[in-house]
Amino acid sequence: MSRLRPLSKPRPPASQPATLSEVHADRAVDAAAVAFVLAHLDAEKPLLWIQDRLSRKETGRPCLAGLPRPFRILHVDVSRPVDVLWAMEEGLRCRALGGVLGEVWGDPQALDFTATKRLALRSEAQNVPAWLIRRAAQAGLSAARDRWRLRSLPALRHPDDARAPGDPMWRAERFRSRWDKTGTWVARLEEGALRLDLGMESQSLPAAQALS
Repeated sequence: MSRLRPLSKPRPPASQPATLSEVHADRAVDAAAVAFVLAHLDAEKPLLWIQDRLSRKETGRPCLAGLPRPFRILHVDVSRPVDVLWAMEEGLRCRALGGVLGEVWGDPQALDFTATKRLALRSEAQNVPAWLIRRAAQAGLSAARDRWRLRSLPALRHPDDARAPGDPMWRAERFRSRWDKTGTWVARLEEGALRLDLGMESQSLPAAQALS
């Protein structure tokens, strides 16, 4: 089997440019999208996390014990996707936040190119990263600077128990970007930073590392 080649050395989330990024979950309730987004954010600052009613109903509320790093979360429940967008835009006024994360279910009329452009411009002006997780949605027109498709892969083996799952991995496809490369990688955390390795499926990992 071919070995993975690292795209780059892991870098801290703070080095990522502040802008609007969008993540589509290949499976609507897959947790890969959340884990991938959190790996990009600065855990030293509070995170504003907003969910609409269907996202909250289908995927649940954030569970602090299950997060990859300790975050201080300001969680906001709203009913409609338009309220998610409004709360995100208002939250992006606060430079003390480490990021603003919104979850929207489906393809609501309110989430159009103009709405995403407003979020992108506000994020860049205030230097606060914004992430939009789209579930059960089509990848239509959007002003998001980076757009990803995410799904979970089998975890690596646990170093102390071969029968237990170890570090999580995800298939990450960047299908649009204003500044960076597009392509497909295996994503995982390494020393608290996100690492992207060339390869599309878990079979590209050495057999001894993949959890069957």
